[in-house]
Amino acid sequence: MLQWRNISLWMDQLEEPLVGRPSLERDLDVNVVIIGAGYTGLWTAYYLKRQAPELKIAIIEAQTAGFGASGRNGGWLMGNLLGENRLLAGLSFEQRRASFDLLHGIPDEVAQVIEREGIDCDYRKGGVLYCAARYPEQEISLRKHLNDLYAQGLTEADYRWLSPQQLAEQIRIAKPYGGIFAPHVATLHPAKLVRGLARIVEQMGVNIYENSPVTHWQSGSLRTDKAVVRASWVVPAVEGYAPTLPPLGRYQLPVQSLIVATEQLPANIWDEIGLSRGQAFGESSRQVTYGQRSADNRLVFGARGGYQFAGKLRDNFDLTDNEVDLRRYLFGELFPQLKDVRITHAWGGNLAMSRRFRPHMLCDHRSGIALSGGYGGEGVGASNLGGRTLADLILGLETPLIRQPWVIPQGNLDTLKAWEREPCRWLGYSAIIHSFVHEDQILANPGTASWRRRMASGIAGFMEGFMQ
Repeated sequence: MLQWRNISLWMDQLEEPLVGRPSLERDLDVNVVIIGAGYTGLWTAYYLKRQAPELKIAIIEAQTAGFGASGRNGGWLMGNLLGENRLLAGLSFEQRRASFDLLHGIPDEVAQVIEREGIDCDYRKGGVLYCAARYPEQEISLRKHLNDLYAQGLTEADYRWLSPQQLAEQIRIAKPYGGIFAPHVATLHPAKLVRGLARIVEQMGVNIYENSPVTHWQSGSLRTDKAVVRASWVVPAVEGYAPTLPPLGRYQLPVQSLIVATEQLPANIWDEIGLSRGQAFGESSRQVTYGQRSADNRLVFGARGGYQFAGKLRDNFDLTDNEVDLRRYLFGELFPQLKDVRITHAWGGNLAMSRRFRPHMLCDHRSGIALSGGYGGEGVGASNLGGRTLADLILGLETPLIRQPWVIPQGNLDTLKAWEREPCRWLGYSAIIHSFVHEDQILANPGTASWRRRMASGIAGFMEGFMQ
C-alpha cells in the first residue's frame, strides 16, 4: 500500500509489492501469540520455531511487517544494550566480560541468520566511529567515556582511541578532535531485514495476520475487532507503540527520532568523506546523532526527535522545515560539501524509553506473559537478543541468555519501574531537552566564554543524570 511505502527511505526502496497479508478473521487457539510483526516479535518467533518447531505460533500485526521502528530506523546493528555499563557494574570481572562478549556477538549472530536463511539486507560489519567533531568538549567527554569503558574491563580490542589523523583514515570531517572506534557494530537495510524475517518465519509455519489491531489483551488471550486468540503465552512486542496496549504505556514511553537521507552522492564526494567499509558514525553531543553511508551511496543521518505530552504517539512523520534543517545543519557541520545537497527522504518513528533507561526482558510463567523492550533507540540489535532470550525463557531453558542483569525471569509488569504521571514527565523532558539544546548552541560557538561553556555543560550533565 502506498502509505506503507512512504514510511521511510528503506520501505520506499523495497522491490517487493507492499500488499498486506490476510487479516485475522476467525478465532484461534495457539501455543504462543505475538503482538507485533517487528523485530522483537519476529526474532522471538524465529528462535522459538528453531528450538521447538511443533509450537503453534501466530503474530498479530496492526499494519504490516516493518511499519514501526523496524522499518524506520537508522540501520545500525549494535553489539550493545542501552545502559549496559550500569547494568553490569555489580558483576564480577569474569561475569562482566562474559556479558560484554554476549552483547558484542549480536551482529555476528544476525550475520549467521541472514546467511543461513538467505536474507539480503546489505549487511556490512564496518564498526562504528564516535567522533569528537564540532567542539573540543566532545574530545573531553569521549576520552572520559573511553576510560570508563576500560575501567569496566574492556580493552582496545573493543574500543580504541583514534587521533585526528587516524580518524581521517576512515572518515574525514571538518573539525576532527579524534574519536573512538568500536568494531562491534554493523550497518544494514532495516526494511529488507524485517521483511525477510517475516517471510522466513512464515516458511517455518508461523501465521502472520496483518491489518489486525489488537483491541484488548490479557493473560491467556487477546481480541481484535473480528476474532479472539487464546494462547498459553502472550508476547506483546510493540516497543514504541506500548500506549496502544494498556498498561504497557506506563513502562515503555514513546519518544521520536527523526532521520533524513540525501540523494545518491557521486564517487568523488565519497572519496572526500570516506566511510568505505559500511561504518556507522555519530558525533559526540547530546543531540544523539547517527549516520551511515547506505549501500546505494546516500548519507542517512538522524538525530534526537521529541516527546509528546502524555506519551502520545506521533502519527504524522512529514518532517517540518525546522526538523529537516536541524539535521542538515548537523551533518553540514561535519561535511561542509553537503550543506546544499538534495534531501530526498525525511521520516521518523516512535521508539520506547524505559524508566532509568533500563531495557528489560521479562517472563511471567504464572500469567503466561513475556516481553522485551525499552531499547531506547538501539533496538535493531537489542531485539535480536530479546527474541533469543524470550524464546529460552518461554521454553524454560537454562542458558547464559536468561542469567543477565537485564532479564527478569520470574517477574511481572509490576516489577518494572513506571514513569511518573503527567505533567511531571513532560515538564521534566522539556527541561532536559532545553538544557541539551542550550549546551549544544553554547559549545558550537567558538567565541563563547569558558565560564558559560562550563555552566552549560554542567547543567546539561546534571539533567542527563536526573533522567537516570
